Amino acid sequence: MAIVINGSGTVTGISVGGLPDDIVDAGTLADNAVGLAQMAGGTDGNIITYDTSGNPAVVATGSDGQVLTSAGADAVPAFEAAAAGGKILQIVTMQDSTSAGTSSLATWTDTSVTLAITPSATSSKILLMWSGQMYIQNTASDGGYAHRFSQAISGGATTAPVELHSNSAVNYSSHYTQQTYGQFAHYVTMHGIVSPNTTSAITYTLSVINQTANQVSVNGLGGKSALTLMEIAG
Repeated sequence: MAIVINGSGTVTGISVGGLPDDIVDAGTLADNAVGLAQMAGGTDGNIITYDTSGNPAVVATGSDGQVLTSAGADAVPAFEAAAAGGKILQIVTMQDSTSAGTSSLATWTDTSVTLAITPSATSSKILLMWSGQMYIQNTASDGGYAHRFSQAISGGATTAPVELHSNSAVNYSSHYTQQTYGQFAHYVTMHGIVSPNTTSAITYTLSVINQTANQVSVNGLGGKSALTLMEIAG
């Protein structure tokens, strides 16, 4: 077919591929003239980007659950596993109304407020939250007690108090009352983050110590305790 240049400004007679290569530039194409149908085929899930030279490139399809992550300036982004920090992995909880305490002075006594959890990773944190009623009986001018949580790791040689406060020198909470004689009960709380660095079972137990009173106990006078442990991804 002959090529005909018509007076109306149209050209006929050119077949597909009939023009020399590289003669159509950006100025020849009208804005918004290229649609999805005119683009070259690709791989399902790929994302078009630009490489370090500024040339078009594709980001390879990631796996299910991955997220697109920037690699910074002059670098092609990539699909990577989502960060897991802060995700709650499991929650265990218990309630207890058993009255347990001591009349002996200066001796830590375990209570029945105890709960175990098995972390799924060594990087996990354990959020410990406890609230319960503490009871104290005085016959002297004042009375005081303290309470703390201990941590026992399965297979470990020792049971140690856990630090739930900002001051590493203090791992317990203390309370005093100035009652000359009588009984005193109130609800108290303890909470904090522990980094056990293990995947073995861990048991947390509340202990009390009688400092100057005649009798100290948890859940006294019909009280109840609630203990919750949350594993949080590190």
